[in-house]
Amino acid sequence: MRPSSQKLAFHKMHGLGNDFVIVDARQQSVTMTNGLARALADRRTGIGCDQVILLEPSENADLAMRIFNADGSEVEACGNAARCVTLLVGHGARIETPGGIISGVPGDSGATLDMGTPCFDWNDIPLAYAMDATHMPVGWEELTDPIAINVGNPHIIFFVEDATVVDLERLGPIIENDPLFPERINVNVATVEADGSIALRVWERGAGLTRACGTGACATTVAAIQRKLVSGDTTVHLPGGDLDIEWTPNGTIRMTGPATHVFSGEIKLDDFT
Repeated sequence: MRPSSQKLAFHKMHGLGNDFVIVDARQQSVTMTNGLARALADRRTGIGCDQVILLEPSENADLAMRIFNADGSEVEACGNAARCVTLLVGHGARIETPGGIISGVPGDSGATLDMGTPCFDWNDIPLAYAMDATHMPVGWEELTDPIAINVGNPHIIFFVEDATVVDLERLGPIIENDPLFPERINVNVATVEADGSIALRVWERGAGLTRACGTGACATTVAAIQRKLVSGDTTVHLPGGDLDIEWTPNGTIRMTGPATHVFSGEIKLDDFT
């Protein structure tokens, strides 16, 4: 049982409006439960965030990062959070996540990350049964011919004429929770612009519509290159701002974008448990 006086220090940060409560448990041991993550993430009665990030020691990298969505579910990877953590650490670092190791280097106002290699096999997404994940023979209303990619976490991408008119708030949770996706899935709708950049909106599993999704930007760029819709490195326009994504087939994905430290604070744990 935690002492009633135990206090928890945290940092509030965001990457393009995708916001986080970051708890550094490398010195102060913290038991993060699904319920505690939900309480911290609550925008009315908690600190408020899209994801709660727990930093822990790692035997395989400089530190480990665990990611809890606002609904309390734990997920494998988060690119925007990794940029924030890299900025917070203040030097180049290898960050262990359940989805693999991410390498980050801080910059003037953000960070550049090596996100690792994407996976395209249906079993790696994962899907419930075998199919060609690069041209999936499935659809939900006007959203058809998707491509699914795992970039540390699972994404499905739909290329549409105008991403802004898709009712993603309604279709997102339907697709996220479809039985085809045993671990649920992040839903991306994208439009390739005339200059080769990509306009993107994301329904994030466990969090809902988000102002930015780093792994979504990575997955969508990889999908666009696979479909030959763009010829190489590109800029992804999200509601919260832009990310620059680089990928060469058979190589790793590089993402560059901003990260912002908003404030630091301290809470009493017994107020949230």
